Amino acid sequence: MKLILYGATGMVGQGVLRECLLDGDVDQVLSVGRSGVEQQHRKLRELVLPDLSTYIGREDELAGYDACFFCLGVSAAGMTEADYRRVTCDYTLAAAETLVKLNPGMTFIYVSGAGTDSTEQGRIMWARVKGKTENALLRLPFKAVYLFRPAGIRPLHGITSRTRAYRIFYMLAWPFLPFLTRAFPAFMTTTERIGRAMLKAARAGAPRAVLESRGINDLGA
Repeated sequence: MKLILYGATGMVGQGVLRECLLDGDVDQVLSVGRSGVEQQHRKLRELVLPDLSTYIGREDELAGYDACFFCLGVSAAGMTEADYRRVTCDYTLAAAETLVKLNPGMTFIYVSGAGTDSTEQGRIMWARVKGKTENALLRLPFKAVYLFRPAGIRPLHGITSRTRAYRIFYMLAWPFLPFLTRAFPAFMTTTERIGRAMLKAARAGAPRAVLESRGINDLGA
């Protein structure tokens, strides 16, 4: 299986990349992003692009893949709706619309978030934008589209967030996270479970298009 991974330097993306490189069914992982990943592996290839809104002249490098795991994302804190929409929606759809033309048999898995507003009409800005992105992805003619909506995420295997506020939160909450993950599977998952669930969905499908934390945990068990 050949995979494309967006957001490999983020907390979720780091966990997904780890599981992909460990999986015996994965032959190659192409990491796409504005910066490179800080590791080398025989399965890992990189495509560094300064502008993720266009793929003109680079399409050949994105052909021949079985699945895309789109983990690229930013916090909406302090961002205008236009700026957040550009990163969250426009970059995602630029990638997806390019990939569906090159790989019509591809499975596309998008990391969204708990509380996403599928009506696109709610009062919470980030939830509206995520909902708009999800709805647009579901209209594309991929083999399958799965929307992962995790709530709390416990990073494992030394993985850390690039966002300073999140790093502080995880440092303070770390002693309680193992208990919370076990006690509240409907609200908590791990970077490992997300990666494993994505791989299973790419190989054999998932029971539904939208997977909240419990569904991710069940699939990634």
